[in-house]
Amino acid sequence: MKTVSTRLLVLGSGPAGLTAAIYAARAGMSPVVVQGIQPGGQLTTTTDVENYPGFRDVIQGPWLMEEMQAQAEHVGTRFEWDHISDVDFSRRPFVLTGDGGTTYTCDTLVIATGAQAKWLGLPSEEHMKGKGASACATCDGFFYRGKKVAVIGGGNTAVEEALYLTNHSHDVTLIHRRDSLRAEKILQDRLFAHPGIKVIWHSEVAEFVAGGTPEALVGLDLRDVRTGAISRLDVEGAFVAIGHHPATELFKGKLELDSDGYIAVETGSTRTSVEGVFACGDVMDKLYRQAVTAAGTGCMAALDAERFLAEQEFEALQAAE
Repeated sequence: MKTVSTRLLVLGSGPAGLTAAIYAARAGMSPVVVQGIQPGGQLTTTTDVENYPGFRDVIQGPWLMEEMQAQAEHVGTRFEWDHISDVDFSRRPFVLTGDGGTTYTCDTLVIATGAQAKWLGLPSEEHMKGKGASACATCDGFFYRGKKVAVIGGGNTAVEEALYLTNHSHDVTLIHRRDSLRAEKILQDRLFAHPGIKVIWHSEVAEFVAGGTPEALVGLDLRDVRTGAISRLDVEGAFVAIGHHPATELFKGKLELDSDGYIAVETGSTRTSVEGVFACGDVMDKLYRQAVTAAGTGCMAALDAERFLAEQEFEALQAAE
């Protein structure tokens, strides 16, 4: 069986993982990136990116990730196409096993496996992704300036996204299947006090309605959960805000996770509960979830790992004297 050994292994190849790899490679750590089941992360499913620093014009998410990977390769990063199915943190070097049987050993590990937005699971929703259906208001809200928009959900994320969208739209509707919100009271107070937001209670989305040429979202068919009656809400943008799934199943029982399943890190760093293991990007960040913040924490993870290895080497030299 194949064995890959490295001083620093990166799990995940989105903005966080690739930034960590770039910094680690420039520090002479010869990192290896295991790309996982979605190389490039969530940005590979994002078309227009207008808020990544350094670009005046709209750029494409897949192109940005291709450029990041090319830069990582250029400075000395090696890429492996694999999916990790098991990790052993009980000893160092750490041992990880890929689906194909490849064994990976590393002195330090950077986890950048990300998180996936939860969707409603409707065929019409899938069809309208990128054409009016989104799971990130702070990413895509700018494209709906002056248009009618809706937010689906009832927790903190949904309320925060509805409030955020009032920066771009004068007509925001929050759709919730219950008669009360789960969001914190202070957020609810802000929502109910805002003149640009209305709430539709006891309702769920039955259909994302397409129209026009080129095809785009023109409305939502809403089902009253009490009566089953269907009504039409005319909107041009719909933001699904029902939470995220952090990709941490592999680390349950092996790393400390928070109550929502995200990897817990020390405040102001990327250090996890296991020495030598670092986490960055959406797998540890449930608040911001932006490409630029993911890249920033990827930089932090590489620097944290570099310092950790330097401290280990210094202690080993002292012990040998």
